[in-house]
Amino acid sequence: MQLDLNLLSALDALLEEGSVAGAAARMHVSAPAMSRTLGRIRRATGDQILVRTGWTMTPTPHAIAVRSEVHALVQQANAVLSPQRPLDLEQLERTFTLQCHDAIGTAIGPALLAIVQAQAPGVALRLLAEAATDTNDLRHGQVDLEIGAAVPSQPEIRHETIGEDRLVLAVRSGHPLASGKTDLGRYARAQHLTVSRRGRLSDPVDKALAALGLRRRVVASAPTSTSALLFVRQSDLVVVVPEQMCRSAVVALGLQTLPLPLKMTPVPVHQAWHQRYDTDNAHSWLRAQVREAMRMVFDAAKPARSGPRKARAARAG
Repeated sequence: MQLDLNLLSALDALLEEGSVAGAAARMHVSAPAMSRTLGRIRRATGDQILVRTGWTMTPTPHAIAVRSEVHALVQQANAVLSPQRPLDLEQLERTFTLQCHDAIGTAIGPALLAIVQAQAPGVALRLLAEAATDTNDLRHGQVDLEIGAAVPSQPEIRHETIGEDRLVLAVRSGHPLASGKTDLGRYARAQHLTVSRRGRLSDPVDKALAALGLRRRVVASAPTSTSALLFVRQSDLVVVVPEQMCRSAVVALGLQTLPLPLKMTPVPVHQAWHQRYDTDNAHSWLRAQVREAMRMVFDAAKPARSGPRKARAARAG
């Protein structure tokens, strides 16, 4: 049997849209034409693919099983058959979807958007929050870039480290811990808040304390760093956050940061993408702008060096 590879694109559209009409609009064909294509797909696969349930269409178990593979094949075929052209940023029209930890999005988002708008005004950015559970969004092409602390485990996902941040305590102005030395005992006795998209009431800080024979009382968890900092502003709660990624939010909310009286490994920041984008010039450009935005965030945190050297140079001039 000779296979028509055009059926893959139609199958991908049908599975993504979940309807003949939606797939027809996406493929720019009539609904009857798409219905005939669905019939050809059914004959080729020996499966109904989509079955009617009331007013909607439901994918069969076989369709669900092959959906991600079909989508990946279509994207790979498009990449193979698309000619490589020099990247013209002024003419580039594309939407990039970035999924990142909220602290990272808040920290680099404004700088990244400013860079993108200046260089490629036709590019739009979609910033999504981290999912509550691990997903295959990079593999399925639903996300172009993930930015966070986790190292991807799938072999087809590339990643690079673009920064490293240390953990600090964030407290309200006038918090009892802000006066005097913040030793381990005082820290452990405070009331604590964790940041967890899954609602966990413990994190690596608790393991580090347990190794020293100490335990803290976590009274609540917050889904994002920003919401946690809002809790902290109106209470005596203490939260551990990455210093540079949360710096702008800490300043905006009038909070104070204190050294964490524990030896903790710095938090890495990685950006990850599917290998299909390795040779995509526009995606490579985007990754470079994310690196630049991250650099700007860390450079902004460096103390200004007024300097004797500059003063001496002025006098010498």
